[in-house]
Amino acid sequence: MTTITCPPGVEVRGKVTPEYAEILTPEALAFLAKLERKFGKTREELLQKRVERQKEIDAGKLPDFLPETEHIRKGDWKVGPIPKDLQDRRVEITGPSGDRKMVINALNSGAKIFMADFEDANSPTWDNQVQGQINLRDAINRTIEYVSPEGKVYKLKDEVAVLIARPRGWHLVEKHLLVDGKPMSGSLFDFGLYFFHNAKKLIENGSGPYFYLPKMESHLEARLWNDVFVFAQQELGIPQGTIKATVLVETILATFELDEILYELREHIAGMNCGRWDYIFSYIKKLRNQPHVILPDRAQVTMTVPFMRAYTLLTIKTCHKRGAFAIGGMAAQIPVKNDPAANEEAFAKVRADKEREANDGHDGTWVAHPGLVPVAMEVFNRIMPQPNQVDKQLDDFNATAADLLAVPEGTITEAGLRNNISVGVQYTEAWLRGLGAVPIFNLMEDAATAEISRSQVWQWIHHPKGVLDDGRKVTVELFEQILEEELEKIKNTLGEERYNAGKFDLAKKLFSEMTTSKEFADFLTLPGYEFLE
Repeated sequence: MTTITCPPGVEVRGKVTPEYAEILTPEALAFLAKLERKFGKTREELLQKRVERQKEIDAGKLPDFLPETEHIRKGDWKVGPIPKDLQDRRVEITGPSGDRKMVINALNSGAKIFMADFEDANSPTWDNQVQGQINLRDAINRTIEYVSPEGKVYKLKDEVAVLIARPRGWHLVEKHLLVDGKPMSGSLFDFGLYFFHNAKKLIENGSGPYFYLPKMESHLEARLWNDVFVFAQQELGIPQGTIKATVLVETILATFELDEILYELREHIAGMNCGRWDYIFSYIKKLRNQPHVILPDRAQVTMTVPFMRAYTLLTIKTCHKRGAFAIGGMAAQIPVKNDPAANEEAFAKVRADKEREANDGHDGTWVAHPGLVPVAMEVFNRIMPQPNQVDKQLDDFNATAADLLAVPEGTITEAGLRNNISVGVQYTEAWLRGLGAVPIFNLMEDAATAEISRSQVWQWIHHPKGVLDDGRKVTVELFEQILEEELEKIKNTLGEERYNAGKFDLAKKLFSEMTTSKEFADFLTLPGYEFLE
């Protein structure tokens, strides 16, 4: 381990190797401390506003467009200029920043953009967060290399994807770095280190410091990000407007403030993205106590159900009206080895999903695996030969609050309940072991899957309408019975040795407590983080 010099009031509680010390320099830590001291209090106030808003919703005040910002929605304004290397985003690939081999493969994948994730596709262990910063720094300097245990060497090709980093959401902290005795914001930690070490080199390379911003619930949270950007650029002597962000629209409340979010970030925004799984999770979370709201099996809540259709089309319309790009959602399918029929079925699903997005007006889309890049690329090349389709204006489309809140029809089945429990526990177990992107049942899953799985089961247990299609009420007892049965199946599949070496007991405890508890926990990753090193 290496000893590092910390500025006054800063304490590093994670291990520091010689390599980590290159990232955790006194100057970088001083920059992080400035960010936390300047913006930490506002962040906490905004998180408290989320709590107050939830109380209002529970009391019957459902989400709606804000009367006080109508002038922004009706105003004639556009976002600032978008850099050349963000003009064509037809296929974007995502993956955890902490996995060095995966970072190289994603940059080499043929996708236009690689979103290197410090958030949902990443388990926020100290090693993952700091190693992720090392990986991205080395990628930007083109010195990144990985040698597999078998001796295979992975290096960057001449042409690679444009890099966008995704810091953690406002609700998360970095417990290994204390500023004035308190854990600092995970968002500011991830953003600050990446920006401090790489902004100037990225500009020199003809690109820039680009970010994906997750989990926002209001334009005030976007304003905070904008204030952070202005301050950070000032501190490093970088021209204002150099930072470009893409906002993930993955909360139901953000959809009612699309114009306002774009407006707050107008000098620093390139577009928005439809984060579908988190969006469904947010829909359940925010409306969980409404007597008329109950969701069917996750598999039945597709992108074509009315509330999802309204949300994606409204995002496209709003972005294009303001000169920003609208990126489509994730295709979670991965190639299925040794089963040509299942593989073709997976590819057909991706193709159909991407055709819908391109025809609707999206300017690009997401995939989770390099093997899906050619499929998505073929669709967008065919339907969108130009770099983007921001000129496609959806003037005739209008979404009301009722459209955005419409409850999808469908059934709750035992198979759906079992799938939620099995996938939720399997993902949680892997996350506790430090893995954030996990293949389960031929899909690449991230934290959003575990969140939607446990929130659905929680709602089915606690809601009077949580009844299976065979008439049985979903109860704690039924949940516990199925949980044991699914764990037994997992043990038989993995083998006893691998099962016992994992963290299934802890995953079971965590998933079970959050699902059966009377109070709904906002994020599984918050109590889960206590168990990560």
